Amino acid sequence: MKRTFSILAVGLILTATLSGKTVRRQLSIFQNTVPETETLCNGTMEFVYDYRCCVDTAGTLEDNISSDNMLLQIGRDGLSKFSSYKNLTVDSLLMRSSQEQIVDAALEGKLSNGEFMTIYKNYPAGKLTHTEKICMDWFRYDEDMPSLDWKLTDSVTTVLGYECHGARCSFRGREWQVFYAEDIPLTDGPWKLHGLPGLIMKASDEKGHYTFECIGIKSKADRPITIYKVPFNNVRREAYYDTKHRYEVNPYAYYEATTGGSITVSDEAGNPVLDAYDPIELPFEYIERDWKK
Repeated sequence: MKRTFSILAVGLILTATLSGKTVRRQLSIFQNTVPETETLCNGTMEFVYDYRCCVDTAGTLEDNISSDNMLLQIGRDGLSKFSSYKNLTVDSLLMRSSQEQIVDAALEGKLSNGEFMTIYKNYPAGKLTHTEKICMDWFRYDEDMPSLDWKLTDSVTTVLGYECHGARCSFRGREWQVFYAEDIPLTDGPWKLHGLPGLIMKASDEKGHYTFECIGIKSKADRPITIYKVPFNNVRREAYYDTKHRYEVNPYAYYEATTGGSITVSDEAGNPVLDAYDPIELPFEYIERDWKK
């Protein structure tokens, strides 16, 4: 039997234009259960980052920013996890709620997800692992820990009271400016950034399209570092980006092709959106720009 979803508003992976402004169109599917997890180790420290990305590089930067709070968990032997703090909160809510409470929470908008991107460093040892949910499926790719050719600069700033020194590097199509705190002797940082003599507290690409800034620190933590026990599609990095791109340029068609389900897309008045299945051109570039050859 085909599963049918009705999307009443085109508001959630990109395309419609209202009053000259690009808005996001998205396929909003919320899960009512939390996948089983495997504990890799207990965390020892935690850092919360404000993560911002530009979703329309042709528009005004201030008006086209998507944001999320991300949690960097530090474990043993250099293992760390960088994931959405919002998703951890949603998982916690789902695990302690009844089905009736879950439905109520969904209707109240309390189950909206954050970034599905999760980055593990040194899991397994010497590797970087990226996991992410695309539509209904989970994807994973492993790569060698990237070697970043940092160039130290004379720039200095303060983040959360810590004096931070500047560094720059080119990485997969973007120029990165970061600030690291030598008083926090961790060679880690947000996303895939790492390799400096102190925790990277602040980072931005040259155009400000992707930014990270530490906004909270828990120096003693015991929250377990976990990974979902789900049937991952194990792919190469380029294949992950290709799949993500195919989904985001045509989410409704992608859903039907990969699940056998069907979707009816209507506007707020109940009228069908005739161009909902037309592929779109994304008005932004991914954080790594080298994936498309």
